Amino acid sequence: MSFSMTGYGQSALHFGGYKVEIEVKSVNHRYCEVVIRLPREWTRFEDPLRRTVQRFVKRGRIDVFINKEAEENTAPPVLLNHKAVNTYMEAAREVSERHGLNGELTVRDLLSLPGVFLTPEEVGTNLDPEPEEWGRVLEEGLVRAMEGLVAMRTSEGSFLARDVEQRLNRLEKLHGEMVQLAPSVVEEYRNKLRQRLTELNDGSFAFDEHKFGMEIAIFADRCNIDEELIRLHSHFEQCKGLLRADEPVGRKLDFLIQEMNREVNTIGSKANHLTLVNRVVEMKAELEKIREQLANIE
Repeated sequence: MSFSMTGYGQSALHFGGYKVEIEVKSVNHRYCEVVIRLPREWTRFEDPLRRTVQRFVKRGRIDVFINKEAEENTAPPVLLNHKAVNTYMEAAREVSERHGLNGELTVRDLLSLPGVFLTPEEVGTNLDPEPEEWGRVLEEGLVRAMEGLVAMRTSEGSFLARDVEQRLNRLEKLHGEMVQLAPSVVEEYRNKLRQRLTELNDGSFAFDEHKFGMEIAIFADRCNIDEELIRLHSHFEQCKGLLRADEPVGRKLDFLIQEMNREVNTIGSKANHLTLVNRVVEMKAELEKIREQLANIE
């Protein structure tokens, strides 16, 4: 099974009064490049998260975006400042005794006074989940997002593999036509050369069958494309096998396409036959289309 290098995945989790959103995008790249963007306080998790991404993909540029937002219905955590409460109550008693005033300090009065409540930052206390807990949550969210990305890459990869296989079938058809045409090239050259010599022979020279045979033999050796055709057939089989493999095969396929292109170019330089040359042009066009598709296969 082939995998595309283009994909997208996302996930969202709620934890510790926050909403954590994770987006993962991937595009084609020669190697595996992982770029993670996350809040500064989570920088410590960057390397473990990168390793998690690399478990799912082997090639491509993967951008990971992690965002943290406080829940709208979650009030900021506060602490009761017992020291301030005691101070206010002591001050109220002192004012009452010294000045003979009546009245009591109620709970409502106390809670409305400044400094009675303190935020965690003011007292140096962190009520957020422990770092280890955040690491677990981020790992879980990233795995979900990566599963979505892999599903998209798998679907797109299947489409690309089918397209490449159809083009390989077209190449095999052209290859079969070349195999049938190859033996006739020498025969057509022999007939054309004999006819031309016959037309030019005005009796001023003797026709030498031996030299004629040597010329045909030299031409046959020079235009022989049997080896190139055999190698092309082997490359077709290897490509189809790789398209069904459960591993990254993009680089191997790219190498095989380069080899096919080289063999086709050799055939084009050897072929002294119009129909063969036309088949070479068609094969090169198909190979270029395959090469463009392989640029996005992992």
